[in-house]
This record gives sequence, C-alpha cells and structure tokens, in this order.
Amino acid sequence: MIGGLFIYNHKGEVLISRVYRDDIGRNAVDAFRVNVIHARQQVRSPVTNIARTSFFHVKRSNIWLAAVTKQNVNAAMVFEFLYKMCDVMTAYFGKISEENIKNNFVLIYELLDEILDFGYPQNSETGALKTFITQQGIKSQTKEEQSQITSQVTGQIGWRREGIKYRRNELFLDVLESVNLLMSPQGQVLSAHVSGRVVMKSYLSGMPECKFGMNDKIVIEKQGKGTADETGKSGKQSIAIDDCTFHQCVRLSKFDSERSISFIPPDGEFELMRYRTTKDIILPFRVIPLVREVGRTKLEVKVVIKSNFKPSLLAQKIEVRIPTPLNTSGVQVICMKGKAKYKASENAIVWKYLAGAFQTVLCVPFAPSGLKVRYLKVFEPKLNYSDHDVIKWVRYIGRSGIYETRC
Repeated sequence: MIGGLFIYNHKGEVLISRVYRDDIGRNAVDAFRVNVIHARQQVRSPVTNIARTSFFHVKRSNIWLAAVTKQNVNAAMVFEFLYKMCDVMTAYFGKISEENIKNNFVLIYELLDEILDFGYPQNSETGALKTFITQQGIKSQTKEEQSQITSQVTGQIGWRREGIKYRRNELFLDVLESVNLLMSPQGQVLSAHVSGRVVMKSYLSGMPECKFGMNDKIVIEKQGKGTADETGKSGKQSIAIDDCTFHQCVRLSKFDSERSISFIPPDGEFELMRYRTTKDIILPFRVIPLVREVGRTKLEVKVVIKSNFKPSLLAQKIEVRIPTPLNTSGVQVICMKGKAKYKASENAIVWKYLAGAFQTVLCVPFAPSGLKVRYLKVFEPKLNYSDHDVIKWVRYIGRSGIYETRC
C-alpha cells in the first residue's frame, strides 16, 4: 500500500518522515521537493509520477503531506487517508502549521504508528484515538478503560465513547438542500437537480440507538401507505432518491434490506447522509426575463420573480444577478421592491430583496426536493430513558446552487 509518508514545509524541508517499505529511499524525498514544491510551473495535479514512483499530495496552508508508493494502489483510499490524517492532527493541536508540527512531532509519530500499519490504513477515528493517545503520550489504563479501547479499536463503535451524560437529551436535525436549475427563455426546465445533506447534532446520554425515516419512494411503495387524499394535503407523497452516501455509523445492511436508517450517533455535530434527486423538484422561484432592443445601442431588460411556495412561508436573502454586456457604458435601474445596483467591476446588476443566463441566490424554509422526515426515534435501554424523553428539533433549509435562467 503506502510506501512512505512525508510532511514538508514551504521550503521543502522534511518535518515528518516515516518509511514503511524498503522500495522507498531517501531519493524520493528529494524528487518530490525538486519536481513539486520547487517546480517552476505550478503543479495542479494531486498525483505526480516520478521515476515509476507515485506521489499523492495535499496542501494545508504552507504544509505539504505526501504519500509515496511504487505499487498500483487505490488513489481514492490514499487521499481519504491523507484528509483523515489532516482531520486528526487538527483535532489534536488545531491549525496545521510548521510550528505546531515541530512542537507535536512526537505525538504525530505516535498517531502514525496507530493509523498506519506497514503502509495499510487502520483506525483513523479521532474519538477512538483520543481515548488512549493524549498530548502527554500513552498512559496506563485500567481494566475498564482497556475493554473500552478494545471495543473501539476493533471497529465496533469507533466514533463514540462510552460514559457520555447530559442533563437534557436533545437531538437537532437539519435538512440542507441546494437547488441547481437551468431554464430556457421559454420557461422550459433544461436541467434541474437537488443536492441535499442531513446534518445532526446529538446531545444524548449513553449509547443510544436511533432510527431515522423519510418519505423515500421505495419505502412508501413497500408499506402501501399514502392515499390520494394524503398526497393532496402534503403536496408530495414520496421522493425518488437517485443516489446517497452515509456516515459510517449507519448500518448499511439494514438499509439495503429494510430501507431503514439505523445508527448509533457520534457525540456532537456530524453529517448523517448526502443524497441527490432529479425528479419532481419543487422550484421555489420562477424568474421571467423580458429583453427588448431599443435602438442599436440600448437594451431594455425587465425581470419578474414569482414564488411557487405558500404565502405562509418567508424566503430570505434573495439576490438576482443580471449580467450586462462588457461594453456597457451606463445603466438606469428602476426597482419596485428591494434594492438594485449596477456593479461595473462584475459586469452585472445585483438586485437584493430581503423579506433568489440570470443567477439567483435564495434561502427558503423548506426542502425543494420534497423530502420529509417521517420519524426520528431514540432508544437507550441501559439508562432507562425512552423516545418521549428526548427533545427533537427538525429544520428544513433550501438554498440555491447554480440557479440560472437564459434570456
């Protein structure tokens, strides 16, 4: 797998060096310094091949992390390891800088001994590493702590430690969606998709088991729930999710067989899942552009925005950008609502309405894909608190990604 790992400063000096295989020599360190760090032209590719040796590198401020190998390895896994290594170092001593790396080089070598074994990535979860690697080094552990470490290192629950207690058990869930739209001048949708994330903040005692359900089309069809009346009330009965990815705490076997999302959450904030939908998207706004030529040197543009959501909902931070020709000499703006201003440096008229080729920025309090949280249940038998004792908060936020209307 990985033959060696090197950490350089901006001058090309080696701060951390760990070689795991005999086929990587000292010449590899010099080759990366000369061909990448001190290269005359900026190196854009994160993978560089020099003399049959592959260098996978990432940069954090003025620090380079390079994984070296002569084998045909899985590039995605190597980069995942490098990003995880950056996250672990950030969790231990904050910002990744030359000074911090020099002050904590002993700790970094200890982390590398745990994370990499003969070049193969092992457990890289910060929660598990912090139970037995501290700033002062490895301490002697009691039998109870050793059993806790063993269970986390073996991968049972490496993302959460035992013994967590809160006075009040709370669970926050945010459904964050980004709408991407390209519409023709005639109002026809050329392309549209929604990229969504489900972010949770968990403040639960013990080792709770959580179950999360949404209006997934496959689940609804299996259960046979939902009538025409219910569809009319809710506006959208179910959604078809094209693809999704989960946090490692989710039991994928249950999701594949039952389509239920069951997990033991990490403590604090984490991203539970990501998803993407392309069908039956609820467009929050429709932008209607009217363009008319007035003579050979003048253009009249009228823009109308119509909302497609209920009057009881309130959108915030609406911003419309109207591009202008490069040779524009002057603009007269008449704005009925909000504030509009011509920005010559950006070649665009920016219309802001605070209460979203036109680019629209918006923020609405619902999920444009139609995703709904059907249930969120919590079970913790050991500490004897039930689902009714947990305070739950659910919030939907829809934002614009690339929201454009041609004219």
